[in-house]
Order: sequence, then C-alpha cells, then structure tokens
Amino acid sequence: MTKRWLATLLILAATHAGADDAADAQAYRKSRAAVADLTRIVAPEGVQESYKAAIGGIDQWLYVRGQDKANPIILFVHGGPASPVIPTAWQFQRPLEEYFTVVNWDQRGAGLTYRDNPQDQVAGTLKVARYVDDTIEVAEHLRKKYGKAKVILMAHSWGTVPAMGAALKRPDLFHGYVGLGQVISTRENERISFEYALAQAHKLGNREALKELQSIAPYPGDQPITRERIITARKWPQHYGGLSAYRSESPYFFGGPRLSPDYRPEDVATIDQGSQFTLDRLLPEFVTVDYSKIATFPIPVVMFLGRHDYTTPTAPTEAWLRQVKAPYKQAVWFEHSAHMIPWEEPGKTLVSLLRYVRPLAEGKVPH
Repeated sequence: MTKRWLATLLILAATHAGADDAADAQAYRKSRAAVADLTRIVAPEGVQESYKAAIGGIDQWLYVRGQDKANPIILFVHGGPASPVIPTAWQFQRPLEEYFTVVNWDQRGAGLTYRDNPQDQVAGTLKVARYVDDTIEVAEHLRKKYGKAKVILMAHSWGTVPAMGAALKRPDLFHGYVGLGQVISTRENERISFEYALAQAHKLGNREALKELQSIAPYPGDQPITRERIITARKWPQHYGGLSAYRSESPYFFGGPRLSPDYRPEDVATIDQGSQFTLDRLLPEFVTVDYSKIATFPIPVVMFLGRHDYTTPTAPTEAWLRQVKAPYKQAVWFEHSAHMIPWEEPGKTLVSLLRYVRPLAEGKVPH
C-alpha cells in the first residue's frame, strides 16, 4: 500500500511539473508574440523587412524597419565583435522608427549570418578590411533597394572600427557619421579602462578585483593583449558601471534576446557562438586600431559620449574630435549612460538624432 501511494505521489508530482513546464512555455510564447505585435509596422507607408542579401561573397542578414519609407535611412553597425542588435532592437528602437528607417545588420560571423554560412568559408575572411568593404556594400545595397542618394552611418563599439573605415574610404555614400562607444585607439582605451577599475578596487577595498587586476599589470603595457588578458581587464570596469551606468551587471541586454520576435529561441545561442568564433580571429587586428592620427574627416561627424563609459572610454574620442577637421562636428554627452547609450537613454538618443543628425540628411547644418 505504501509503495502504491508513493508511486502515485511521484506520478502526480511529475504530471504537475510537466503542467508547470507547459504553462511556462506557453507564457513565454505569448510574451514573444506580444513584443512582436507591439513592434509590428502597420503604417501603409512603412517598411518591415528581414532578409538575406549577398554581401562580400556570403549571405548576410538585414533587418529594415520604419514607419515611413520617405524618411532618411540609418545604417546601424553593431558592436561586439559579433554582438548583433537585431535581437535587442525591440528594447529601444521603436520611437526612432517614426523619424528614420533603421537598418540593423548581422555582420559576418554574427548571429543569423553566422548561422547561415559555413564556418570554414568565413573564418579566413574575418579581417577589418573585409568588414569595411562589407559596410560599403551594405550601404550601396540600401541606396539601390530603397532609392536613396545616401544613408546615415551610425555605429556602436566594435562597429565603429569598420564604420570609420567605410566613411573614410567612401564618403560619397553617407550624409554623416554617428559614433557611440567610439573606438579611436584600442590600446589607449584598454589602459584607461584598466586604471579606472584599479582605482575603484582600491577605493572600495575589493581584494578579489585587486588580485585579478594586478595579475595582468601593467596593462596593456608592452605585452600582447590576449583573449585572457582582455577578459580579465574588461570584467572589473564593467562591474563598476563601465558598461551600464550605475549597474554592476546588464541582464536587460544579455537576457533581452529571449523575448526577441526576430530571433527564434534556438537562434539566441548563435550570439555567443558567433562571439567565440570571431574574437580570437579579429583580436590581433582590433588591438592595433588607432584612428588618432586622422586629422581630416570627410563627412559630418557626431559623437555620442557616455559619461560613465569605461568599456570604450571617451577621453580619446573627445581629444580626437577637438583636433579633427570635418564639414561639421559635434559631441553629445549622455550624463546617465556608460557604453550602452541607446538602451540607457533612449529618449535622449532620439532627441539627439533629430537635433544633430536628421538635418544632415536634409542638407542642413544642425543648430
């Protein structure tokens, strides 16, 4: 009798757990569906397209959204390497789509583009110059497909490296350039970021942080910036609010793709997979990036600067912007942001784009 009772109890428990799992799965599907419905473009003159285009010899995913096709196009070049914006664009982008057609793009080795191309075909092409040419090809594709003379080039973090290269190589394609979390000198960024973390660790008596940071000091010094060193160096500045201001972690961003209407649940894994695939291959070039000697920039340039950014610290960008000659230049400070400006201050992002960037697409000088 006791055994039968125990068996029945176990069956009931298993059935209840299964019911809970099924309910959770249904709730998850409904949550994603709600986000999809909220972000759906319903305006007759709008555009909402997600498709693969032949870029740089492989298929690369583009995600095009806007309430009015007549609006200027922003080509947004994501960070990482291989940190696509498509799966988190739903968190901040919808208001921008009332004034711009926004194009996000999964770069080679990233997200859906990583998923849909053979790794052995792509691995040898992961070079900064190839990403520069990809950016140019995407801009040319968009001009032709949507009937635009030029597009606005906007880039975040790693994406500022190929985007700056594209602007310098083909300025005729772009109304202007907007940099967020701009990389001017990788080694200088790493030095400033490390010193910030070390100072915070000393100030707060964080023995764990001090031990880890001192294990790679001086950083970067004269030693190569390896994957292991850069991971250690990035951990503590981000812990002290250098990625998201006032936050030691950023689950809103790293967890955001699970609710994306544009990435299936099984696609979310491609984000980390793409990051691992690209980082070691791009790192030797990435750490040598230095735009500080560029004295003349051929198109208008606007830099969005996070006051608390210690992932790509703002000091090198601020210094470069002071000395560079450009048709128009503007620094915009985001006082409550670190590295994730559109996510942290989406309202000011929109207002700043309208004030300083949209006029460029209309042939006007911003005031």
